[in-house]
Amino acid sequence: MDKEKRKTPKLRFPGFTGAWEQRKLGDVTSIIKGKQINKSELADTGRYYVLNGGMTPSGYTDSFNTKAGTISISEGGNSCGFVAFNASDFWSGGHNYTLLQPALNTKYLYQYLKGQESNIMALRVGSGLPNIQKNRLSDVCISFPGRDEQEKIGMCLGNLDNLITLHQRKLDLLKEYKKGMLQKMFPRDGETEPEIRFPEFTGAWEQRKLGDNIIEYREVTTRNNQYPALTSSRRGIFLQTDYFDGHQIASADNTGYNIVPYGYFTYRHMSDDEIFYFNINDIVENGIVSTLYPVFTTDENLDSRYLQYQLNHGQEFAKYAVLQKQGGSRTYMYLSKLKQLTLTMPKTVDEQRKISGFFMELDNLITLHQRKLDLMNEYKKGLLQQMFA
Repeated sequence: MDKEKRKTPKLRFPGFTGAWEQRKLGDVTSIIKGKQINKSELADTGRYYVLNGGMTPSGYTDSFNTKAGTISISEGGNSCGFVAFNASDFWSGGHNYTLLQPALNTKYLYQYLKGQESNIMALRVGSGLPNIQKNRLSDVCISFPGRDEQEKIGMCLGNLDNLITLHQRKLDLLKEYKKGMLQKMFPRDGETEPEIRFPEFTGAWEQRKLGDNIIEYREVTTRNNQYPALTSSRRGIFLQTDYFDGHQIASADNTGYNIVPYGYFTYRHMSDDEIFYFNINDIVENGIVSTLYPVFTTDENLDSRYLQYQLNHGQEFAKYAVLQKQGGSRTYMYLSKLKQLTLTMPKTVDEQRKISGFFMELDNLITLHQRKLDLMNEYKKGLLQQMFA
């Protein structure tokens, strides 16, 4: 009874009962080893095509997945087609794929092995160009039900994959749309008006020296852990306990750290690639950052969210940052240097707020789609754990 339970998944479609079989992968597939697939061969044969994250007979792309152990599928019906492993990392001319032509339902085997991808990665051996040896792959133990149940599982998870792909495309389109609007809603180099503008605003934008509208904040902590420690990164601002593994903080003693009140800017004043990212504290009433992170706010004539978008995505600051590099590998953007920057911006705060409001709504929509996508991926991960014995 216990042995039978171990071969039966937690979640099953109605009407299916009984234990699953357990066999070695080599017993239920034909393993074609050492096949190097290159672009010209793919284009010529039309037999199967490699995509980043999957194989399909309906199209070809130059976007290869170079990660060893990546599992792909070429669907040729329920009982034909291939499941493929990228057996080694990318190397000159193409990819060294191991093709599995299963006696099982192809979609089922693909989904089953996707759930075992981390275990497959562990089979890699060798140095330099680690690969998956045929005999080790052949010995992988898999579980499977009868043919009809295989088909049900493969179709269910395949439909979920299609839904995930659809949401991923929507998310990618939103990000591309934002990227385009960021380029069009700020003036290009040498111009005084953006390509796209809200109709109620007219007239040329003006150039302002940033130091006329930003106010440095110099308060520091007087005791350890006076306020929550923050991390200002290119992905945004986070509590250090959320950002780092193990919920630790970066320093044992943060006395003398800079205080960042809610709504205030902070950024790391040094960069190895001339890229700086400005964050606004919108997560705690007061946070703290290392002294490597200046803190400032804006006056009533400059909308802080507008400034954040212009600094992080505008051409003027990007060019200015490159000019600050004076030998060595790092570029420094002290607050005194930032204050010297001249930016082209709307004359009125109303227009600034209209622009920042537009991008904030767009960011909220992107975040919403990202959360939906994350939830679907987590849901599928849970299904993979429950639907396979």
